[in-house]
Amino acid sequence: MAYRFVRATPDVDQLTDLRDRLDSGDIGEMEPFGRAMTRALEQARFDPDTGDAVWVEEDYCTPPLAMERAVLDDYFESLTSSHG
Repeated sequence: MAYRFVRATPDVDQLTDLRDRLDSGDIGEMEPFGRAMTRALEQARFDPDTGDAVWVEEDYCTPPLAMERAVLDDYFESLTSSHG
């Protein structure tokens, strides 16, 4: 199991939609990564110096976050990750 520290700039116009999808379970139902992604995004925090969202993501993909980007790219820009 690998964990990645993720930093990304949120698209503030899309955060309500992301919250709705997390609350409805839509993202959580995605296989194989949905439950882990939901947990990670619900624990995300904002960096007050940059406004970036930061979280730790459970990831098994090569390249990193390959499957998760199908969701993350709808809500975040400038996504970077590092092995943790």
